[in-house]
Amino acid sequence: MSENQTPKEGCCCCSKAASIDPIFNPKSVAVVGATEKPNSVGRTVLWNLISSPFGGPVFPINPKRPSVLGIKAYPSLSECPGEVDLIVVCTPAKTVRGIVAEAVQKGVKGAVIISAGFKEIGPEGVEMERQLMEEASKSGLRIVGPNCLGIMNPVGGVNASFAPAVASPGNVAFISQSGALGCAVLDWCAQNGIGLSCFASIGSMMDVNWGDLISFLGEDENTQSIAIYMESIGDAPSFLAAAAKVTPKKPIIVIKPGRTAGAAKAAASHTGSMTGSDDVLDAAFKRVGVVRVTEISEFYSMFNALARQPLPQGNRLTVITNAGGPGVLCTDALILGGGVLASVSPETVEQLNTFLPAAWSHSNPIDILGDASPDAYARTLEVAGNDPASDGLLVILTPQSVTKPTETAEQLKKFGKIAGKPVYASWMGGEIVAKGQEILTAAGVPVFAEPDMAAKVFTMLYGYKKNLEALSVPGEESQSEEDRAKSRETAAAIIDAVRASGRTILTEYESKKLLTAYGINTVQTEIARTEEDAIKLAEGMKFPVVAKLLSETITHKTDVGGVKLNLQSPEDVRNAFVEIKTSVSNNPKWGPEHFQGVTIQQMVKQDGYEIILGSSLDPQFGPVLLFGMGGQLVEVFKDKALGLPPLNTTHARMMFEQTKIFKALKGVRGRKSVDMKVLENLMVQFSRIVAEQPWIKEMDINPLLASEEQIIALDARVILHDLNTPEEKLSKPAIRCCKK
Repeated sequence: MSENQTPKEGCCCCSKAASIDPIFNPKSVAVVGATEKPNSVGRTVLWNLISSPFGGPVFPINPKRPSVLGIKAYPSLSECPGEVDLIVVCTPAKTVRGIVAEAVQKGVKGAVIISAGFKEIGPEGVEMERQLMEEASKSGLRIVGPNCLGIMNPVGGVNASFAPAVASPGNVAFISQSGALGCAVLDWCAQNGIGLSCFASIGSMMDVNWGDLISFLGEDENTQSIAIYMESIGDAPSFLAAAAKVTPKKPIIVIKPGRTAGAAKAAASHTGSMTGSDDVLDAAFKRVGVVRVTEISEFYSMFNALARQPLPQGNRLTVITNAGGPGVLCTDALILGGGVLASVSPETVEQLNTFLPAAWSHSNPIDILGDASPDAYARTLEVAGNDPASDGLLVILTPQSVTKPTETAEQLKKFGKIAGKPVYASWMGGEIVAKGQEILTAAGVPVFAEPDMAAKVFTMLYGYKKNLEALSVPGEESQSEEDRAKSRETAAAIIDAVRASGRTILTEYESKKLLTAYGINTVQTEIARTEEDAIKLAEGMKFPVVAKLLSETITHKTDVGGVKLNLQSPEDVRNAFVEIKTSVSNNPKWGPEHFQGVTIQQMVKQDGYEIILGSSLDPQFGPVLLFGMGGQLVEVFKDKALGLPPLNTTHARMMFEQTKIFKALKGVRGRKSVDMKVLENLMVQFSRIVAEQPWIKEMDINPLLASEEQIIALDARVILHDLNTPEEKLSKPAIRCCKK
């Protein structure tokens, strides 16, 4: 690890990241709980430290022994000579607070607490962690763990862990919330010849979290990519801020279980019932450029590719194979993942014709036939690799009767590195191809057991690059700061008035006024308390009109017969008023006290598309935005995309592109496109409401009618937090620092 990691001015993430440098680059280490007891954690940690090329002093702390493993021991931290940068704690949980207090007095900068028995045991453990942090905060001592495997800096020769396998130096950093999985990955890396720039098992993340480690590794000159096994995200704003800064220069790959957790509890808005926490996590990762994989085989495969080859600069893959079937399977995986088969240029075809048999495929996949010689493979790879129409190459070999897997691998070694293009291999089979796999792996070519996995990795890594390119496009700002301030103040006044009345649900009228404050176009809406008022308002508008229930408590008006469309006359309006009032008054769930009148609105020509814009709360990420197909069947079709506020126009467009309705909005079957600039700006303004008005708990516009003539909100609902909600519990966007 580089020792020159300094915080960047004004960035909370960078300053915290710099403070963990002594953990990974210590000049001296003390092992508290060092012992000679066989198979103990204290012995293993001490042995790992002294048997690694660390170079600095290691102090065993054991009050009962003068020495441990032949090294002078000390009864306590305070009696260690000189400074101690890092302590590794291997003692029972109840002793750790005193050790941390002593470390603070000693001026220790970092601690790795391997000891278990903290918050994982319940409230008692939670209180113990609180006390530890209280002690550590007195000096700024940073803590990894507790209940962790430890840390490694293979480049610097530091192994402060009790892992059985030691990582060799490399360029991929691996962070794991599971010590057991960490051990498995370390063993897999050793078996596959993959080195690490860093390993960290972070346990319960009492202090040092994802954001700290990502920021630190983002500045580490030895780390080219970061792989993470995540069980919980912890401090979401810290993670997102750090990832947003690092992903433009280094890929971050995350595997996180929990995709099948139960659906979120039903909420008062449509949005609340359509946003599952795992979907939100996907949206958050996408927003900051993180690549998520869902299977351990994908995780290993991505690890393998990142450690050995460059990222693809495009999505065009050239496949070289001696068998048609694997080439077809690979093609399916490639295209389904968003990749394409690279075209084979006439010049490349001409060169291949000079040495390949006449029956070769003359297209991509380049099938060089079952009896392909090692020389044919090597020359084909060389020629195809020089074709500018290709962004990456995959070489497939199946062990047919005349195939020479080992000799072919030997021939391909010299072409395993092609500038700017990844080269992958799939030597399919078992014992016959094993030696060839070893040769290619040693040459820096990632080998996949299945060619479709190679294609999947290629498209995922290209997807990472494509997503970053989209995120890098600057958004447009359509309002001045003065107008923005006025919007905030007007909307806040509407919300304050509702809260002052003791309510948490805005009427449709109030909801539309809130939207209007932010420049969102809404259909003209007027309040009628009586039949006569309703008729008078309707006559002042152009028939037909719409009558909707006005209620301070009922949010889904259609569920209680509260919407009457296409009213053509005063008599229609009178009847609609009576029918709505009667329907609510006779409803066993509600009753007459929930009827405050109706709103009269102009009937808007329904020749556009119905869209929903929504916001609800996620327990980890705070407010979450939704865009998708709207209308009464919104929860049936669930054509949606999620995002995190605040948005710019680039983020808005990226959300739109994830939905099926987007294709229709651009114009189909003779219809012209809706004004996408207007729709993007409207989505941005909607996200601003969510980001700037913390009392809003849930909100949606459904439907938002979008046509080539106009984009207008026909209905809206806003739900506030309970009146006694503490300020720290109000809605706060997870995207706050180092924004992307």
